[in-house]
Order: sequence, then structure tokens, then C-alpha cells
Amino acid sequence: MIDVGTHNESNRISWVGRIVAKIPPGARILDAGAGERRYEQFCQHLEYVAQDFGEYDGTGDGTGLQHGSWNTTRMDIVSDIAAIPEPDASFDAIMCLEVLEHLPDPLPALHELSRLLRPGGRLLLTAPFCSLTHQAPYHYSTGFNRFYYDLHLPECGLKIVEIEANGNYFEYLAQELRRLPSIANRYARDQTGLLDRAALNRLLQMLQRFSQDDKGSSELLCFGFHVLARKEGQ
Repeated sequence: MIDVGTHNESNRISWVGRIVAKIPPGARILDAGAGERRYEQFCQHLEYVAQDFGEYDGTGDGTGLQHGSWNTTRMDIVSDIAAIPEPDASFDAIMCLEVLEHLPDPLPALHELSRLLRPGGRLLLTAPFCSLTHQAPYHYSTGFNRFYYDLHLPECGLKIVEIEANGNYFEYLAQELRRLPSIANRYARDQTGLLDRAALNRLLQMLQRFSQDDKGSSELLCFGFHVLARKEGQ
């Protein structure tokens, strides 16, 4: 089966599930930028708190990729992510997943999340390395390299415990090739024909072979990075 380029989301979900399962029962966890609370499923053993700014409605301004519908009515906290109305050290763990690209300036948010973590608490971060325009007009960055985290998390009093690449160069190219028919239809008003689909299939076969033999191309490009950090201090 040719499945290259299809594992972006499933890799992320698997990573989140693995990390959250290790958090002790009863711990208080904040889902910052929770959207539709999709990661709540992993937090049944925890005290789960969902925060979002609550302004995206699924259609946005109609440009780029939109969800069509988006329900954020079940938030526990509706606020700016950089000004969450909770005391210092309120949470044992925080998730901020696929959110940073939607912030005009992510650094104040990272400082705020660090403020909210108790010393020794864990922060789970993911964001695209590169992304198409989505949820516009609330899309401000195309993505985050690992060096962004290496530089800024220590500035926020956060020590990186684990950082892993999601996918690789070949997986990313395959993901975008799989979008090509729908993008061509939308923006070029053109339908892919039999020969086009055969060519795409051949390219995907090639990318799958390259991905299986990959030796570190994620340093060039990948879906994004999964980051686990710990709040410094006792």
C-alpha cells in the first residue's frame, strides 16, 4: 500500500496520547488553544481545562483552507492565550497543539504558559514546520523549525526533555502531492485526468521508497516537531 504522506495527524495523535498517558492521575492539565477539544479523549484520568480565544467559526475569511464549521462553545476559559485568567503555577501540565502558527506573536504566549505551569510541570508543544494557509485570517506563520524551540523555550524557563520530527522531507512532499488534484481544481479550474493520476501515483511510489530509506531529511523539512518541555525550578 502506498501510504507515504498520510501520517502527519496520526503521528501527532499517537505522540500526544503516549505523553499524556504518563501524567499522574488527578493532575490538572490545560489545553491552550483547544479548539474543538479533540485531545480531551486522552485526559480522562486528569482534570482537563480547555481554553481558546473563541473567534474562529470554521469559515474565517473564506481564503485558503477552512474547516467549514468549528465549535468552540464548550470552552472553560475564553481569553487571549497570552493573558489567561489563572494564578501562577495553576497547572501540572499544558498542551498547546497546532496553535503557535495562529498567534501574531507566539513568544508572549509561551511566557504565559510557563507562568501557568508549576515547577516541574510539563508542556506539550506541536506546530507545523511548514503549513498552507488555514483558518485565515488567524494564520500568521508558515511554521516552526526545531531551532525556534531551542532558542526560545529556555528563555521562558522551560527545558526541552524530548523533541522529535514528525515525518521527513519525502513525507511532506507526498502530503502536498496528495492535495494536488483538489488544489488544481480550486485554483486552476482544472481536473486531473487519467495520465495525471498515473503520474502522481508514480511519484508517490518513488517518495515512499525514498522515505523508507531516509537518513535524516527531517533536518531540511518535515510536518513539524513534537516537543516536550519541563518548567525549571523545584
